[in-house]
Amino acid sequence: MLKLQSKIPEGPLAEKWSNYKSNQNLVNPANKRKLDVIVIGTGLAGAAAAASMAEMGFKVKSFCYQDSSRRAHSIAAQGGINAAKNYQNDGDSIYRLFFDTIKGGDYRSREANVYRLAEVSNEIIDQCVAQGVPFAREYGGTLDNRSFGGALVSRTFYARGQTGQQLLLGAYQALSRQVKKGNVEMYPRMEMFNLVIVDGKARGIIARDVITGKLERFSAHAVVLASGGYGNVYFLSTMAMGANVTAAWQCYKKGAFFGNPSFVQIHPTCIPVHGEYQSKLTLMSESLRNDGRIWVPKKLEDAKRLQNGEIGGADIPEEDRDYYLERRYPAFGNLVPRDVASRAAKERCDAGFGVNETGLAVFLDFRDAIQRLGKDVIEAKYGNLFQMYEKITDHNPYEVPMMIYPAIHYAMGGIWVDYELQTTIPGLFATGESNFSDHGANRLGASALMQGLADGYFVLPYTIQNFLAHEINTPRFKTDLPEFEQAEKEVQEQLEKLMAVKGTMSVDTLHKKLGHIMWNYVGMARNKEGLEKAILEIADLKKEFWNNVNIPGELNDLNVELQKASRLADFIELGDLMARDALNREESCGGHFREEYQTGEGEALRNDKDFTYVAAWEYKGEDKEHVLHKEPLKFEYIEVKQRNYK
Repeated sequence: MLKLQSKIPEGPLAEKWSNYKSNQNLVNPANKRKLDVIVIGTGLAGAAAAASMAEMGFKVKSFCYQDSSRRAHSIAAQGGINAAKNYQNDGDSIYRLFFDTIKGGDYRSREANVYRLAEVSNEIIDQCVAQGVPFAREYGGTLDNRSFGGALVSRTFYARGQTGQQLLLGAYQALSRQVKKGNVEMYPRMEMFNLVIVDGKARGIIARDVITGKLERFSAHAVVLASGGYGNVYFLSTMAMGANVTAAWQCYKKGAFFGNPSFVQIHPTCIPVHGEYQSKLTLMSESLRNDGRIWVPKKLEDAKRLQNGEIGGADIPEEDRDYYLERRYPAFGNLVPRDVASRAAKERCDAGFGVNETGLAVFLDFRDAIQRLGKDVIEAKYGNLFQMYEKITDHNPYEVPMMIYPAIHYAMGGIWVDYELQTTIPGLFATGESNFSDHGANRLGASALMQGLADGYFVLPYTIQNFLAHEINTPRFKTDLPEFEQAEKEVQEQLEKLMAVKGTMSVDTLHKKLGHIMWNYVGMARNKEGLEKAILEIADLKKEFWNNVNIPGELNDLNVELQKASRLADFIELGDLMARDALNREESCGGHFREEYQTGEGEALRNDKDFTYVAAWEYKGEDKEHVLHKEPLKFEYIEVKQRNYK
């Protein structure tokens, strides 16, 4: 418990962040030049953090496994970014954004963190506008907004259907400016494989050049993780194919606690799975639910004819359509939060009302919006998304309803951090999706971009100084210390062990097996029996992996299969921890739905008495039980009650 000090400042909620900034330790400009910071990842959180710290005067080393920092997965977040500007004068405020986020996360996040997130959201918009991000605008010139799930106001700023891409380009430009000035050293095609700890503090990393296979050592006064989420543990997800958990998992093994690993988001608007040999899922933006209406047939016989391909959605008359979200949740309708919309789609499909050949799809229909607003208006708002859907499915969504189904999309769990975004290892910080901090058990749409940029531009640049202020007399580290040598040796032995297996099963075959276990037992709905089965099956899969994986190619060369195998070894261990965390949490909350704990109407039933805490897991060694630590969550400014979107 001693390590789990959340460091939430004293004082009124609305003043905590201001008070913190007024009283924290700072580093003077001359000393900043003497301090090095390593940043892992160049998505929104990583690029923003690296650029901001370099602008302040720190020397930054920026790493990504892609060939360019612009290829980070943040580019795929298309829908928008939340901020409480209240341009529409529809009643929005910082408090309302804070309230919606806490409620949307099913009261499993910290009040102080979420209020800070809402507070700095407005600064993000100003920063990005100044960078030239082309947000959509009203006729009068003010920035346009649209609505996302879980909110009754329009607070989502967007750049057509490319918001993540445009925001990432803004952060990338800021980063490039610092590269040009010599304050940031870029290391593309370098993947972090181990953390180096010297005298109890994070002081460097071991990275592998993915082109040559060479292991290299890098030192710094602090290390920042901005390595994204771990949705690919399910094999099929909306994540970029290379997204992995390795950097975070190696830090977990070195002493950083892992928070709420079972909290993952199932996004309701993805293109359905179409076959066993598929390797990737595609997300359609949540923004589509502003104008699209979700429905399935009322009659089972109509659903059967759709599944058999005898009719299409347009053949079913209006009176025979079940707009089930509007029926069940009249106040929020199609804009209920993602966990609620996902479970509702699963319930309809499980009851036999699915609309495609697998029975695992519902309609997202723009017929009424096109009739009301005109095709030109819909095309202006969502045109590139419609184009993407047609290219993938060969169906024209202007003429026939889209088909969608829930899929793994985001990880609310991650490395445990305190209010300063520092992990349980001094000098190691985690930002954006790699930490657990701000979304609780469910993330509202358009909040991922908000947290990534909040952490990178406006939180970490302040809080990391509170640590670095005590390091100004610490000279730069040499990488020939025994701790670096040992860390590199660990990586080398692990990679040689993988290459030595020489089995017969491909990495993807084994990964797909893991994905089936995770989706079937640790997916959209979980129960005690299934989770216990998952733990046993993952243990068997781990043995199968280490006895039978086949990795062609050479160790010291460009070897994509070796990269994938190394990541899968970590995913298997993470999958085990996720199942154990889900088994421990005997309640339903947000994206974690235990079938044993639901209301009479099929909604998530929390147990606030026993589970109002962050589950922070500690690694104790190979094949040893993980140890659970609990950080109690206290709610002083918000009433905790059953979520209701009706």
